[in-house]
Amino acid sequence: MLKSRIKYNTASFVTSAPDISRLPADTGIEVAFAGRSNAGKSSALNTLTDQKLARTSKTPGRTQLINTFELDADKRLIDLPGYGFAKVPIEMKKKWQKSLGEYLQKRQSLKGIVVLMDIRHPLKDLDRDLIDWAVGSEIPVLALLTKADKLKQGARKAQVLQVRRELSSLEGDITVHAFSSLKGTGLPEVAKKLDEWFLGPIEMQEAESESESDQQPDA
Repeated sequence: MLKSRIKYNTASFVTSAPDISRLPADTGIEVAFAGRSNAGKSSALNTLTDQKLARTSKTPGRTQLINTFELDADKRLIDLPGYGFAKVPIEMKKKWQKSLGEYLQKRQSLKGIVVLMDIRHPLKDLDRDLIDWAVGSEIPVLALLTKADKLKQGARKAQVLQVRRELSSLEGDITVHAFSSLKGTGLPEVAKKLDEWFLGPIEMQEAESESESDQQPDA
């Protein structure tokens, strides 16, 4: 059973929106999942929530809308349209790109982005563009190298270290982990990072709790 401060298995579907005007009110905290159409984004969401929350398909590019899943009244997981690879008409790709760009630039409740990349083919141009944008906007990034079960342990560790080295030059708030929906590799690390984005670091919470206690009047 996943140990986390938030019960991700309680996530429930709210809406599928073609653009940000159809999303829930821009309040609270949202964490977005983004990645190329074949990166295993939906599988990662399903593994985190331990349910068939996001629709998976053998045909990349099935996520064509901005899908919203609610954890509670002010915490949401966002499944963004996949980018690249998908064999769809160019006009549809432009529409996806526009809705993705609007969400990233205008959504005030966005507090963290999980960027999913196939561990065998990480940091493609569009991946780099998204991470560059996030760093420039001071939004923290969790880079998940998916399908980690496809590599042996040594190759997997080497790939993680290589990606960490390449992204370190950006000097942003970027965390890199290997991840496998099939094996559950990296799942505790994902939950811990999302807990921090939604609730703040444990140390901060403890300090706030102690501060509130100090302010209580004596009996």
